[in-house]
Amino acid sequence: MADFFESIVRGLGLGGVYALLGVAFVIIYRATGVINFAQPALMILGAYVTSWFGISNGLPFFLAVLLGMVVMAVVGMVVERLALRPMVGRPAFSAATVTVGIFIVLLIVAGRLIGSELLTVNDPWGLDTIDVGGATIFTVDLAKLVIALVAIGVVGLFLTRSRVGLAMRATAIDQETSLAQGINVGRMFGLSWAISAALASLAGALIASGASGVETTTALVALKALPVIILGGLDSIKGSVVAGLIIGIAESLTRTYQPMYAPWLGANFDIIVPYLIMIVVLMVRPYGLYGTKEVVRV
Repeated sequence: MADFFESIVRGLGLGGVYALLGVAFVIIYRATGVINFAQPALMILGAYVTSWFGISNGLPFFLAVLLGMVVMAVVGMVVERLALRPMVGRPAFSAATVTVGIFIVLLIVAGRLIGSELLTVNDPWGLDTIDVGGATIFTVDLAKLVIALVAIGVVGLFLTRSRVGLAMRATAIDQETSLAQGINVGRMFGLSWAISAALASLAGALIASGASGVETTTALVALKALPVIILGGLDSIKGSVVAGLIIGIAESLTRTYQPMYAPWLGANFDIIVPYLIMIVVLMVRPYGLYGTKEVVRV
């Protein structure tokens, strides 16, 4: 029973990070209709910037995280302005292809900055644990879940309660109508990239916390957000949160029990579980749990 509880909590922590990355994907998709494949590189760069503030300059962890999010928000806006703004009006596939190129460029930059060392951040919990009914719970897992949910909640409040947030939602619904109402659509695009990059930076900092650390190949972790947004729905923030937690728990439980009950599946089978879930969802419910169904009239 202790193993099960530990796996659930570990999965919730992991799911919180996946939810952050999923929401980052959804915000850009809702605003521009483009899936941002550059998200993994933004995450790694965010982890590097946070580490630079926290380790190299000795700033407190939370201040380093906030400064890293601000820096990456600026980077996101610059990338959108230089690389994506010229693609407005072009097919979504073309713009998505550009984000793949951005991913490669930013990942090379991150690789040069990080080098071959394991990147860590100056987090306050490290390997601290608490005992709950005989189960050993790592503080970092609880921290990941709480911080992720708080950050997503703040973004949700911003989108639903502020004038700028309402303008972003209007832009996501209908760009031409938003232009007619005087909304600066280009600015909303840039803001969506800024928020998305900031969330990716936070996710990178959380992944690097505890005993994990980050290296360039950790960027592949962010690709697990794709099963998250497929399960939750491409345009649903709520769906990304629910799906992120589901994917995280499924992966954690598989890591705990698959070696005991299905060793014939091989080592590291938990890594492919999110993608198996994605394939099943695409076959059974292609719009996800909370995604908007497209109705085509002929």
